[in-house]
Amino acid sequence: MIGTALNVAGILLGGAIGLARRKPFSPARESFFKVALGVFAIFYGLRLTWTSLNGSLWQILRQLLIVVLALMLGKLTGRLLRLQKMSNRVGKKARESIAAARPAAPGRLGEGFKTCAALYCVAPLAILGSVQDGLSGYYYPLAVKAVMDGLATMGFTLVFGWGVLLVALPVLAFQGTITLLCLHGLKPFLEAHSLVDPVNAAGGLLVFCVGMVILDLKKIELADYLPSLIFAPILSWLM
Repeated sequence: MIGTALNVAGILLGGAIGLARRKPFSPARESFFKVALGVFAIFYGLRLTWTSLNGSLWQILRQLLIVVLALMLGKLTGRLLRLQKMSNRVGKKARESIAAARPAAPGRLGEGFKTCAALYCVAPLAILGSVQDGLSGYYYPLAVKAVMDGLATMGFTLVFGWGVLLVALPVLAFQGTITLLCLHGLKPFLEAHSLVDPVNAAGGLLVFCVGMVILDLKKIELADYLPSLIFAPILSWLM
């Protein structure tokens, strides 16, 4: 739950700073945060994958093959389920709500709450980070999301007001539920069958991809790859 706690703290802190400053950060400072977050995600994503590979050279190659197959099957499944397209639709509606919002408009608090809750909870990093936090206590993905959500909340408070801070509640409920389910439901089973490392290895590569997206180095449909977290332990068990 450390990752979700950091995420909630980031939203509240970002909202408080936004209400106090009443103006966004300069483009130069935003660019600095963006580069720092991207590098952080790439480093810790690769680190998680590397530390999840162990054994002899043959065993490591086998584990890498499992991860690659899991990513391929995950991508195919995600595309069939249209996960990225659903995520894109939510993002598009959120952008339209932000563009149409007026500071003095009645109901802007409720609109801001719904818009930000959708953005923060539907993001692929929300699911990926919560799973990693529950299975391995690896909270760095949600630490990245905490900074991203905090910076976004600073800007949203200028449009929607203080109601944006209430988004911390659904984020806590959604991500906390996933983390607890993984911690108390999936983790004991996966540990008993030595299947945690394949999930972490695949998750690390997805965190690496998050860094690539943050730095605008490559356009990756992250949501479509989320099913790979399910395929990784299944393939490891079968192979």
